[in-house]
Amino acid sequence: MASLKLCTVSEFYEPRKPSFLVSHDRWSNRCSISSFNGCVQITGTHNFKPFSRVKSIRVSRLATELADLSESNQDDTTVRSSEDDSVGESLIEQTPIYYREVRKSGRNIWKRFRGAKKANERETTLKSSSRRNEQEEKDPSFVYNGDSLFSADNELDVVLSDLRTDMSLDHCNSILKQLESSSDSKTLSFFGWMRSNGKLKQNVIAYNLALRVLGRKEDWVASETLIQEMTTNSACELNFRVFNTLIYACYKRGLTGLGTKWFRLMLGYGVRPNIATFGMLMSLYKKSGNLEEAEFAFIQMRSFKLQCESAYSAMITIYTRLGLYDKAEQVIEFMKEDKVLPNLENWLVRLNAFSQQGKLQEAEQVLICMQKAGISPNIIAYNTLITGYGKLSNMDAAHALFLNLQNVGLEPDETTYRSMIEGWGRADNYKEAGWYYNELKRSGFEPNSSNLYTMINLQARHKDEEGAVRTLEDMGRMGCQYPSILGNLLQAYERAGRVDKVPLVLKGSFYEHVLVDQTSCSILVMAYVKHCLVDDAIKILWDKQWKDHIFESNLYHLLICYCKELGHHENAVKVYTQMPKSDVNPNLHITCTMIDVYGVMGQFTKAKDLYQKLKSSGVALDMIAYSIVVRMYVKAGSLEDACSVLDIMEKQDIVPDTFLFRDMLRIYQQLAMLEKLADVYYKILRSGLTWDQEMYNCVINCCARALPVDELSRLFDEMLQRGFSPNTITFNVMLDVYGKAKLFGKARKVFWIARKRGLDDVISYNTIVASYGQNKDLKNMRSTVRKMKFNGFSVSLEAYNCMLDAYGKEGQIESFRSVLQRMKGSSCASDHYTYNIMINIYGEQGWIEEVAGVLTELNEYGLGPDLCSYNTLIKAYGIAGMVEEAVAVVKEMREKGVEPDRITYVNLIAALRKNDNFLEAVKWSLWMKQMGISCLKS
Repeated sequence: MASLKLCTVSEFYEPRKPSFLVSHDRWSNRCSISSFNGCVQITGTHNFKPFSRVKSIRVSRLATELADLSESNQDDTTVRSSEDDSVGESLIEQTPIYYREVRKSGRNIWKRFRGAKKANERETTLKSSSRRNEQEEKDPSFVYNGDSLFSADNELDVVLSDLRTDMSLDHCNSILKQLESSSDSKTLSFFGWMRSNGKLKQNVIAYNLALRVLGRKEDWVASETLIQEMTTNSACELNFRVFNTLIYACYKRGLTGLGTKWFRLMLGYGVRPNIATFGMLMSLYKKSGNLEEAEFAFIQMRSFKLQCESAYSAMITIYTRLGLYDKAEQVIEFMKEDKVLPNLENWLVRLNAFSQQGKLQEAEQVLICMQKAGISPNIIAYNTLITGYGKLSNMDAAHALFLNLQNVGLEPDETTYRSMIEGWGRADNYKEAGWYYNELKRSGFEPNSSNLYTMINLQARHKDEEGAVRTLEDMGRMGCQYPSILGNLLQAYERAGRVDKVPLVLKGSFYEHVLVDQTSCSILVMAYVKHCLVDDAIKILWDKQWKDHIFESNLYHLLICYCKELGHHENAVKVYTQMPKSDVNPNLHITCTMIDVYGVMGQFTKAKDLYQKLKSSGVALDMIAYSIVVRMYVKAGSLEDACSVLDIMEKQDIVPDTFLFRDMLRIYQQLAMLEKLADVYYKILRSGLTWDQEMYNCVINCCARALPVDELSRLFDEMLQRGFSPNTITFNVMLDVYGKAKLFGKARKVFWIARKRGLDDVISYNTIVASYGQNKDLKNMRSTVRKMKFNGFSVSLEAYNCMLDAYGKEGQIESFRSVLQRMKGSSCASDHYTYNIMINIYGEQGWIEEVAGVLTELNEYGLGPDLCSYNTLIKAYGIAGMVEEAVAVVKEMREKGVEPDRITYVNLIAALRKNDNFLEAVKWSLWMKQMGISCLKS
């Protein structure tokens, strides 16, 4: 039994090629003739008298036959695009010449070619050369070349071994064609022999066969070199067939970039593309979504006055997918302008373009036009309209279309039912959605994931837990993963605000799966904890069937952290108390998280107990653990305990991170531990940490008294140079530092920068006023107060106090009284500091009556003297020679519960010495030593 397969187009279009005729009478009873993808296949037992010995016959693959067709002398081709965009399966429509040849035989082969089934088309697509060679070895076949029938194995080798330089060009091309259908390597080798023997001059056919092989091998560099050789060495005239061969290879493999390259090169050589070119390119661009190249190719197609229906469809589809509906409609208008007769695909993409943007009236007009154009009713068109109405929640119109299907001779398919389910779901009509869902299943179709999700959401909103159970069963039966099903269920009930009903739905085998699957269990307990169903979550954790201690510990830690982030601290405590724990080896991460939780809740005793358990267990704490403990002690106000924890950490050579370094700086600043502050600062420098804006602000604010002025100034300048913005506190700190260092020029510069950035405040002015006052620069002090008022700030109590202190100490009593008068006339109420300044100034002047008046005013306002007031009063009595009154002040302090400090005794002893009461002064000095107070300085 042998098989003979003849290409319908004359092989390579050789004019002197003898015709191969088969008698109809001879074959009528012994063979079957069938049309398959543009080829006539004749099967049967037969005898030939070939020009050479024959063993078997085998025809090249469909891709080869299509390429053969592309080599015909045709001027016009048409791309047929199937539903799956497989334009390559039927690339080229035959020319009138080809039709005449076929009609002579009495058979319309092209018509039958177009109607071939997809399955058969796939069987004839391009295959690799290695697979073809294997098949040749297993099933030797014969290939007809127009002159003789050569065997694909032995006979062809005999011919190749007897090559002569005087062989005709047609004979060489015939051999090359047979080789191309059997062996890529032999094809290229024989092509090289033809080049060496001058057989390639103006031989476009040979080059096209070689390019076909290189395209299969994806050797694009060699392909480009071969095209250059065609024009430079072989004087070949390039045409669209040459480039279509390569573009087709890219199309079959989905190589959009390379397909574009060959198209650009084609235009660069001045070659006019044909319809097949644009059909393949636009299909590539549609699949890849390459809008830019699609638009370029589409413009080129129109400029060449070519009309490729699939190209118009592809362009409309690309614009529709990208939401560029105006441009999609513009392409539809182009079709009308170009007088392109739409095919079914064109109508459908038009319909989809209008439906996607909600223009359903226009979409229905397209449907009417389809019917007028003689297009039979199409279920895809009706489904598109139903989907469009469903997206607009216009289910009355969608329902009317559904009912009209039978009137036009159509039956609903699975897409119809699915679209109706989605539409009723958007309309929140559970009853109608449920009916179509049941009809979908009754018709033998399966719901898709979107239908299932829609149904479970409707059932959650409409409180149909039994229906939800059935939907879960459908999901499981369709092979959906349990974690995915559970996630959809929880999401639906979360949206409905009914997560507390989930336990009623999760039962039976589904609940059993949750207990044995770690992922599902984790998803469920996290959802329960999120919605404060802690008892249900703990029950699942106790009932679980899986055993993985590490995973379980991590899950408990995650639950506790989740409660903490949500602010559900009581739930975090409940989870912690219910979880299995080990007193011997406590979990470091869980314990530290609970220390933090207890700290936030203000339960510092429990937090400290957990820390002590960690210490006694011998578990090594890491940097994060120490950070949590330190912050807990800071919240508790136990700064000394925080310092002790930091000391332990330093002994273990643990390097803090940025956040812990900042905490350390703040703690040491509050405790005025200047040496520690300096140590931490230089550790930060040595650690190599990257400084950010927050670090600069923190270091400058905390270390202002611990670092030299030059170092602070360097830091501040570096901060500005790196583009970081100091905050208001940092500006004020630098103003204070420069003011106390009498660097008024730098202070003014800092103040100018702060004002320019809008970061100056009342404290900024107070700081400058105090600096000028302390340095007795009364002129600039008054000027700053005027600027303060001019810039919209009210003169503050602190500024008044600074002026009172400065004028009083300079003896400018009139200015002192003037400021005091303005202060009383303003809204500023005097504080202890104000009265203490007045007592001090009046006391320095020896004005005891004025001092008594200040004390009276203090008592009238209910303030009463404070420690500083008493100390100042003792000093004033000493200056006035009123020693007994000074001693009485000390007694009054003790009676009123004000504990004297070192300054109190220093002022008292100074008053006694000033008034020659040396014996009493010595007694007080000895008493101070007995009390452990430092030695006095006279």
